[in-house]
Amino acid sequence: MRQVMVLFGEAEKGAFEFPYILQQLPQVVDLLGNPPPESEGLFYAVQGILYNREIIFFRVPEEGFSKFDYVNGLKSLESQVKDKRVNAICMPGVGDPEILSATKLLCHKHNSFLISSQKDLYDFLTTF
Repeated sequence: MRQVMVLFGEAEKGAFEFPYILQQLPQVVDLLGNPPPESEGLFYAVQGILYNREIIFFRVPEEGFSKFDYVNGLKSLESQVKDKRVNAICMPGVGDPEILSATKLLCHKHNSFLISSQKDLYDFLTTF
């Protein structure tokens, strides 16, 4: 059984607040298109697939800034993807305490990791 990683990120195309289940590289291009400049979400999706992970990708308008889209994505995840065990959640660009607090509950429920970058961790630690 493949490990599952939930990912929030920007993409050229695709619907917002919809869980795209990605298992192969061609799906990334076909469903989500190219990454916008300076976004990291699709990069992490490709890396996850190369490491044989199943990716549940939620498209957001701007990485790290749309609280509404992140919270609704997490709610959608709980209601639409109940049969999968989430091993990791990746939210590039997110350092906002409110978004991370909502994510924390899901991480505890699934006993999963939160994948962050050094830059995002610094943003989180310096917001107080």
